[in-house]
Amino acid sequence: MNRIQKCFERTRAAGRPAFIAYLTMGYPNLAASEEAADTLLANGADILELGVPFSDPVADGAVIRTAAYAALEQGVTLADILALAGRLRAKHPDAPLVVFSYYNVIYSYGLEKFAADAEAAGVDAVLSVDLPLEERDELLDVLRPHGLTFVPLIAPTTSIERTIEAAKGLEDSFLYVITVKGITGARAELPPELKERLATIRAAVNMPIAAGFGISTKEQVKVIGEVADGFIVGSALVKMLAKDGKIHPEELSF
Repeated sequence: MNRIQKCFERTRAAGRPAFIAYLTMGYPNLAASEEAADTLLANGADILELGVPFSDPVADGAVIRTAAYAALEQGVTLADILALAGRLRAKHPDAPLVVFSYYNVIYSYGLEKFAADAEAAGVDAVLSVDLPLEERDELLDVLRPHGLTFVPLIAPTTSIERTIEAAKGLEDSFLYVITVKGITGARAELPPELKERLATIRAAVNMPIAAGFGISTKEQVKVIGEVADGFIVGSALVKMLAKDGKIHPEELSF
């Protein structure tokens, strides 16, 4: 059983959804993002997604795009983020770490080198935003020998049949279910049909499901926690960093 499976086992036993936190690493600078990640893991985040800045983040809203561009301007690289992951692993031996990236960055780094370096850093899984189901084996086949798994993304338009196919063979991971059509960013309201959709997906796959995109309030988390195994918060955390470069534990009211 890997760290991800153990994490969801713990949160299920505690009767709560897992809190999965996303940060754009390198924003507002590399040291500040490392401190923010450390603060999150020490104050309730169960899983950390380490966002790799990319020059064309088509799935992301203004908050994360701005953060990515700022990190790139400072020269933050995938190698820097893997090194940072290794330092986090030393401090937080049980916390699952997920590299969250667009595929071009990983491909340019070199698939085998990336998998080896990610394993050495203690990374547990990879989420590649723009790698479709039909092409993911190119990456997954390299990750598996290094003990890493893959996190599939499920869009609101994805059929249940394709969702089931995406989940096959990844029972040691979790399914990232996108809550809304469009790009990342906090929303005042989530779609009224979301609970039914999450319940349908959860019943159809043999792995935990976590909902992300647009989540920023305790009320939204309560609704999602009734039918999903986890919730993902990203833009709200990055926006918090934009204020003074820090994550404030007292504001983590999810």
